[in-house]
Amino acid sequence: MALLLLCCILACTSGINLSNATTNEKIYSDNITRILDRLLDGYDNRLRPGSGGGVTEVKTDIFVTSFGPVSDVEMEYTMDMFFRQMWVDERLKFEGSIEILRLNNLMVDKIWTPDTFFRNSKKSISHNMTTPNKLFRIMKNGTVLYTMRLTISAECPMRLMDFPMDGHACPLKFGSYAYTSSEIIFTWRKGLTASVDCPKESMSLLQYDLVGQTLSSEIFKSNTGHYSVQVVHFHLQRKLGYYLIQTYIPLIMVVVLSQVSFWINKESVPARTVAGITTVLTMTTLSISARQSLPKVAYATAMDWFIAVCFAFVSSALVEFAAVNYFATLQAHRLKKQKARQDKLEVLATGSDDEDTSDINQQGSLKRRNHSVCRSEAGDAPPVPIFLQQGSAFPQIPQLAGTSPIDKYARILFPLAFGLFNLIYWYIYLAKDTMERPRDMDPTS
Repeated sequence: MALLLLCCILACTSGINLSNATTNEKIYSDNITRILDRLLDGYDNRLRPGSGGGVTEVKTDIFVTSFGPVSDVEMEYTMDMFFRQMWVDERLKFEGSIEILRLNNLMVDKIWTPDTFFRNSKKSISHNMTTPNKLFRIMKNGTVLYTMRLTISAECPMRLMDFPMDGHACPLKFGSYAYTSSEIIFTWRKGLTASVDCPKESMSLLQYDLVGQTLSSEIFKSNTGHYSVQVVHFHLQRKLGYYLIQTYIPLIMVVVLSQVSFWINKESVPARTVAGITTVLTMTTLSISARQSLPKVAYATAMDWFIAVCFAFVSSALVEFAAVNYFATLQAHRLKKQKARQDKLEVLATGSDDEDTSDINQQGSLKRRNHSVCRSEAGDAPPVPIFLQQGSAFPQIPQLAGTSPIDKYARILFPLAFGLFNLIYWYIYLAKDTMERPRDMDPTS
């Protein structure tokens, strides 16, 4: 019996508490409704706070949720962010126990908001799924916090003289579209160091490292007045690894392969010619593919200089063989003339009366010259096997056998010159500060 009485008492108490909670919730909702009705009563959202009086200060900060990709060809970058604005509207002060009114996006259209726009954006998207991604709060003292989620594709002018060891300062500029600096002024809410937050886990860049950002405030001058503009520069340093693997190392290997021909016998004309032409064509293909990922700029980049020097080394290797072959041909003609002179002198010295015998000897001498017989005089050297005489690497004249002096010098000078060039090239660009300096904003009408 006592247990039944206890259960009845608990049930009555729970019902009273539930009724009180419902009543309190209704009172709270009625209070907010009355506050909002009182705030909007006579409120004109066409007028900015302090209209006709002081300057409206809009404090801003940015939280970057995703940065990238960065397009070199289009010279633009894309970022996803939470854009926050805070200002004081004296008309929105209210009294009561509630400190902050947490409202949805429906209230945004009923009060005044800054006409902020991004000056260097190519495309801007305000997210609306599943509902408009906007946060709106009104504090007791009339302070308004307005946050929205945006995706911005902004212009990023790039100087590619140091490509691919370059760094860029990509700007993001925003301010009021219609209000001049005498009416609205923008400031950084957390100062110049913490107003833009870029967490490392939010960065999704493949070819760049986001090394930092710098913030500033500027006055944009135009024919319609002076405007307050907030500027943040994102400092991007290009990663070199991809270009080392795809371009620089293959170029170096092609140059090294072109210099291997210096060690091939100069009589192997087809082999050295094929090696030279192949390396030249390979170098041309690599240079074309390296430029496909870049805009068509009118100046030479650091990679262009490297490709040009490598192309010069490969072409010089082919020209070197042409010089070796040319001087070898001159020497061969000179030796043939000397041989023919010696044969005539020998014939005159013998004073033989047998003209037929002399004719036979002259025909034998001509046959030896025309058919590359591998002996200068009969009995001076053993006969050479026929398979050696048919080889392209076998010299037609024994005196021309051996390494050309040009090849001997090229084996030393070419590698030394190429190594010295690489040392100077990499020292200059790796020790150089290639990060671009932020540009001043150009005034336009």
